[in-house]
Amino acid sequence: MSQLPARDRLATHEVTNQPPPRGDLDLWAGDPGVQTHAQAAGADAARLADFGAMIGTATMRAAGRDAGRHTPEFVPFDAGGRRLDEVRFHPAWHDLMRAGIGAGYAAIPWEGAPGGHATHAAMVYLMSQVEPGVCCPMTMTYAAIPALRADKGLFAQWVPKLTARLYDPATRPLGAKGGATLGMAMTEKQGGSDVRANATTAEAEGEHYRLTGHKWFCSAPMSDGFLTLAQAEGGLTCFVVPRWLEEGRNAIQIQRLKDKLGNRANASAEIEYHGAIAHRLGDEGAGVHTIIEMVHHTRLDTSMAPAGLMRAALSEAHHWACHRSAFQKRLIDQPLMRAVLADLALDWEGTLALGMHVARAFDGRGAEARAFARLGVALAKFLGNKLCPGVVYEAMEALGGMGYVEDTPLPMLYREAPLNSIWEGSGNVICLDILRTLAREPAAGEALSSELATVTGQDTRFDAAMRAHMETFPKPPEEAQARWYAESLATLLTASVLMRHAPEPVAGAYIATRLSNPRGRVAGAIGGIDPAPVLERLGGGAG
Repeated sequence: MSQLPARDRLATHEVTNQPPPRGDLDLWAGDPGVQTHAQAAGADAARLADFGAMIGTATMRAAGRDAGRHTPEFVPFDAGGRRLDEVRFHPAWHDLMRAGIGAGYAAIPWEGAPGGHATHAAMVYLMSQVEPGVCCPMTMTYAAIPALRADKGLFAQWVPKLTARLYDPATRPLGAKGGATLGMAMTEKQGGSDVRANATTAEAEGEHYRLTGHKWFCSAPMSDGFLTLAQAEGGLTCFVVPRWLEEGRNAIQIQRLKDKLGNRANASAEIEYHGAIAHRLGDEGAGVHTIIEMVHHTRLDTSMAPAGLMRAALSEAHHWACHRSAFQKRLIDQPLMRAVLADLALDWEGTLALGMHVARAFDGRGAEARAFARLGVALAKFLGNKLCPGVVYEAMEALGGMGYVEDTPLPMLYREAPLNSIWEGSGNVICLDILRTLAREPAAGEALSSELATVTGQDTRFDAAMRAHMETFPKPPEEAQARWYAESLATLLTASVLMRHAPEPVAGAYIATRLSNPRGRVAGAIGGIDPAPVLERLGGGAG
């Protein structure tokens, strides 16, 4: 059904100096940055072009807003008092899940085509611009597949359903479903990130186990199953817990849904296992070793999501600035606004570039690529997520009072901005992982050195920043300096990727403002760069 345009001639005034509605957006064709870095990473450009055009339509963006406004509803009992333990979602949530799963969000990396992880990573970036919450269950489904390799039987049972490209939300056992999703339930009240403190118990019973205990965070509680950790006789062990059994519901009780700051379209729950049937994945006592493959892959997505959030926020700010005038000049033509937006755009493109470059390493088959992926994904996750809230806030401020109003996407993006830094290892955990990886895996440090060496000698400012880093950190530092070290290393790595793949003015501006020239602590407190070529990356030439 077509929609008539809104009236701009009202009884008391005429609406002027307001940006036009955005309508359908092609999130691929309108974004030179993602085209550059996805193709450099070996992603499938044709597939991404289709997905970007589809997911950016006004219809899909409206579905994203509906899914966030009409939050999930916990239904513990039916009308007769029988236990249900179900979470119900607005139809818009199911539309978005159907679109993402159907496009191969979770499946593409495992289908054998070249560049599968890079294509997936770019899809995370695109989907995050529309509704970030819906990414959570699809990301965990994608990331569970390498963990399932620890058991051939479970792999054969689950993976065909997880990669089916069919979204099936029905409450049926796995064998009766055409497609499935897999969630995660790891942390407990007393331990948090320290999962070795988990107290949930697992008792062997024939070919399966019975789990008893609580989980403080269960992401996507209506998934068809969960990877979880529990204490078996042989120590902390990983299990697959099906949500539905042939005879009915498994003994999993939802206690409540978390009332979260953001990510509101997605349900996160506290759950309890009351003798729930579970299947061991990997050896007893090898729980952390088994689950780490899932964590490794979810970290790729938490590296890409902040780039998507930044892009969405800056796209709104750029659109506003191009169509709004103040003091007889368009905002986009005012030098201070240009400096601010250009500075923010460098953080966005740097985060995008590094995330896609790391995704390329996930597609690599050699030992060096695997080693770089382990270290690179931690560096990308750390830096991009620390930058994201500031970028989104400044984009909000560019719209003035309208940026603070729920009629725009900025409040949702701002609430979402801190999440990916907290999920799958907060900043301190990631920094300690970086130090641990360098200490335990010499190949990772060698791969990183090789990456940085590819651009040595091309820019004297970059070379000087490298020397300064090595003088400050001749070896990995003690724990108290881990954040300084990680930020410095991630910034150097980002600059090296931009030097290889971004237009020279963009890479040069990043080096000048992040590695070379003095600058202030706030966005736009920079000098010595031409903002025009940087701003072109925001609007495909506009501004």
